[in-house]
Amino acid sequence: MFLSQEFVGNTVQSYAWFLFILLAGIFFKRFVSRVSNRLLFKFFKRYSQNIPSDKFVELMHKPVGFTIMLIVVYIAFSYLSFPEQWEMAPKDQFGIWMILNKGYLVLLYSSFIWIFLRLADFLSLIMIKRSEGMESKYSGQIVPFFIDFIKIILVIFGVMIILGSIFSVNVGTLVAGLGIGGLAIALAAKETLENLMGSFTIFLDKPFVVGDMVRVSGITGVVEKVGFRSTRLRTLEKSFVTLPNKKMVDSELDNLTLRTFRRSHFTVGVTYSTTTDQLKAIVADIQDYIDIHPNTNQEGKIRFHDFGPSSLDIMVLFFVDTMDWSTYLDVKEEILYKIIDIVKKHGAEFAYPSTSVYIEKNLKSE
Repeated sequence: MFLSQEFVGNTVQSYAWFLFILLAGIFFKRFVSRVSNRLLFKFFKRYSQNIPSDKFVELMHKPVGFTIMLIVVYIAFSYLSFPEQWEMAPKDQFGIWMILNKGYLVLLYSSFIWIFLRLADFLSLIMIKRSEGMESKYSGQIVPFFIDFIKIILVIFGVMIILGSIFSVNVGTLVAGLGIGGLAIALAAKETLENLMGSFTIFLDKPFVVGDMVRVSGITGVVEKVGFRSTRLRTLEKSFVTLPNKKMVDSELDNLTLRTFRRSHFTVGVTYSTTTDQLKAIVADIQDYIDIHPNTNQEGKIRFHDFGPSSLDIMVLFFVDTMDWSTYLDVKEEILYKIIDIVKKHGAEFAYPSTSVYIEKNLKSE
C-alpha cells in the first residue's frame, strides 16, 4: 500500500499527517488566536475600565499566534522520527537532537514571557484609563514607570526559569555568583545606575510631571514620558528629544508650565524727528492700553529707554496671563497692532536703520 511505504525512516502516511497538521495550523492560526484571546479577555473584563475587547485582541494577537504555531509544529513533528541509521544521540546527550529540543523549549518559554509582557501593556491601558479621572497629573506619569518595572521583573524571572528548567542551571548558585561580581557590574553600569537614581528623584521631588513644558540644557519641550533611564521631550519644533534622567536632575531646569504669566519684551524705535511731547504721549497711551488689556497684569512697563544709532527706543515689557502658546501669540499680535495705531495717531514714524552724512564746506578767502 502506498501510504505504508517508507522514505527516510518515515511512512508516506506520517508525512501526510505532518503536512496536514502544519497547513491546518497555518490556516486556522488567526481564527484560533482570536477566539482564545476573546475567551482570555473575559477574565479581565470586569477590570478593563470599558476598554474594548478589540484592543486586548490586538495586543495579544502576535504572541498568542506565535505560541499556537509552536504547539502546532510540535504536534506535526511528533509524527516524524529520525532514521535509526543516522544514530542520533538521545535528548539527554549533546547532539543535534538536544539542540533542537532545547531550542524549541527556549522559543516556547519565550512566547509565554511575551504573552505576560503584553498583559502588562494591557494593565498599563487600564491604569492610564483610571488615572484620567484623577485631578493629579502625577498618577498618569508613574504608570509607564511602574509598567516598565514590572516588565523588567518578568524578563528576569523568565530568564531564570529558562536557565533552571531547560539548561539545568542552579539559579541559587548563579545569584550568589552575581553577588560576588556585583561591584564590577555596578562600576560597569555606573551611568545606568545614576540615571535610575535620577528617575527616582524625579518621582519623589516632582520637579515636573508628564504634560509640563520645561527648559533644560537649552532645550525646551513638553514632557511626554519619564522612563527608567531617560525622559522624552517633544520640542516646539515637534522633534523628539531624549535626555538622561541624570541630566534632568543635575542641570538647571525651568518648569515653564508653573509660570503664571508669559513675558514679552521688545523695543519700539521711532525717528529722531519725533518731539518730546509726541514721545511722552506715545509712551503714556501704550502704558494705558497694556494696563487695561484683559489678558495682561499690572506689571507692564513702557519707558523711553535709549538713544539708538538711528532711533529713539521705547522699551515695551508686559506679561500675558496665559501659559497657552497660541493664546500668547494672539494677545501679543493684538498689542503690536495697537502700538502701530498709537504711533501713527500721534504723527510719529517708525525708524529704520539709516545713516546721515553731513558735508561741511570750508571756504577760504584768497
